[in-house]
Amino acid sequence: MRRFKERFGAFINNRWLVFVAAMWVQSVSGIGYLFGSLSPVIKSSLNYNQKEIARLGVAKDLGDSIGFLAATLCEVLPIWAGLLIGAVQNFIGYGWVWLIVTRRAPILPLWAMCILIFVGTNGETYFNTGALVSCVQNFPKSRGPVVGILKGFAGLAGAILTQVYAIVNTPDHAALIFMVAVGPSMVIIALMFIVRPVGGHKQVHPSDGSSFTFIYSVCLLLAAYLMGVMLLEDLVDLSYTLIILFTTILFLILLLPIAIPVMLSFNMDPKSPIEETLLPAHETHGPSKSAQPTDVNEVILSEVEDEKPREVDLLPALERQKRIAHLQARLFQAAAEGAVRVKRKKGPRRGEDFTLTQALIKADLWLLFLSLLLGSGSGLTVIDNLGQMSQSLGYDNTHIFVSMISIWNFLGRIGGGYFSEIIVREYAYPRPVTLAVAQIVMAFGHFFFAMGWPGGMHIGTLLIGLGYGAHWAIVPAAASELFGLKNFGALYNFLTMASPAGSLVFSGLIASTIYDHEAEKQAHLRRHRQISEPMVGGMLGRAFGQEESLKCEGSICFFLTSLIMSGFCIIAVVLSMILVHRTKIVYAHLYGKAQA
Repeated sequence: MRRFKERFGAFINNRWLVFVAAMWVQSVSGIGYLFGSLSPVIKSSLNYNQKEIARLGVAKDLGDSIGFLAATLCEVLPIWAGLLIGAVQNFIGYGWVWLIVTRRAPILPLWAMCILIFVGTNGETYFNTGALVSCVQNFPKSRGPVVGILKGFAGLAGAILTQVYAIVNTPDHAALIFMVAVGPSMVIIALMFIVRPVGGHKQVHPSDGSSFTFIYSVCLLLAAYLMGVMLLEDLVDLSYTLIILFTTILFLILLLPIAIPVMLSFNMDPKSPIEETLLPAHETHGPSKSAQPTDVNEVILSEVEDEKPREVDLLPALERQKRIAHLQARLFQAAAEGAVRVKRKKGPRRGEDFTLTQALIKADLWLLFLSLLLGSGSGLTVIDNLGQMSQSLGYDNTHIFVSMISIWNFLGRIGGGYFSEIIVREYAYPRPVTLAVAQIVMAFGHFFFAMGWPGGMHIGTLLIGLGYGAHWAIVPAAASELFGLKNFGALYNFLTMASPAGSLVFSGLIASTIYDHEAEKQAHLRRHRQISEPMVGGMLGRAFGQEESLKCEGSICFFLTSLIMSGFCIIAVVLSMILVHRTKIVYAHLYGKAQA
């Protein structure tokens, strides 16, 4: 019995249990992706026009991206408290919207509805921040895979919740709003005490490699399963029993990762030296939280970084360590004899812990921000306009492309974390180089959209989804490496502002202006054709002319927009490569020793 209690205690405090619970949290945190399914019932129930629905969409995007309060509270409060605040916000925001839509509460003005949508969606910033901060601190040596997997589940949340809603089987479409208000809040409250930083992350476990491989296998299985189920439900009229069966299988796939902490805690000896291999002393310290660092060592190490020649970083790892150790010994001796005045430079160095204020004056942060703005902003523009893009090319089932880009987004996040981790682990090369690759992929995707070739819509959706998703695995991991883990929440939530900022300009100004211009040209041509038609046809044309003028047909509708987006992605590639050049030494210092 005593041994079981010890094993159960090890299970509760296992960092893999935290990671699995964070995956479940993220699988219900992407409620913003469901707005396309919520807006029709809101529009019909409250008699809104499309412009008013668009304003609600802007409020949703802002709520999904402004997470500074979440980052601040997650730093000063326990993680569970931040998750609870997010759950309460989610419940109040969307719960109130549900009461209004079902006429159980008085109808509020549009500005108040925008506030409710903002508050409800803003709750997921607490979910994202709590999950990412906890797991990045628990797995500081595997940031790429961790961030990629967690952000991947957030991107897949829309598809997961849609499949869960399929078993509700009710004609009341407002029930989806109720599920969004209640479902995520219940899941978060059930898991909020599990998702937290735990001990043990200063050690390397040989089982980590096989554990991540298993998680990746589950992710691929989940993506393939959801893709198959969505296509099947779209093409075939399935019975309610089959829908319940498919949803049950979905739950089972989501539960599979729990096998990892169970196996590690109950089937292996936690004290076995095979299971825990201590890192070298210089790597066992947490993220800038060492108890009482010796000032002399800190100063000398800082001075070594200043005094060593640049060519030292290009030497083999063993020779580089010898040179640095020799230089460090000389500086110690010189400082002891008073021959040199050793002084620590003001502020942290890249790779150490920055506050957001300190990071904002660094060019590297702004290069990362602008590259993200151009890359992910252009991708979000496609996501926001995917319905109109597919309609303009003659596709009737536009929701198929919306579902497909969610799956590719998920796989892009998984793949971005996986391959960027190989780059830094195996080659000690800057992670942003994989960001540049993702942006090249997106540039080709925009080009396929612009050409409007047969099958181009499918290929463009694939490339844009993969590239856009990769951004959200690579950028947070790179930010934590360059600016530390201590204030990662604030840094992450600052970077998330890049995507809606880009979409606001690209979609709200460029794409919509060009689309309306082409639609007006086509409407003008149609009016000229109607002159030669019978009187009745002319009257009908004039009666419906205003509605038709809002529609554009053909690849010309998004031709210029897609070419502009492709050009922005090329600029983003240039910015990413500049960041790669500036951070080569940083990554060589962080990961070069791992190759020795």
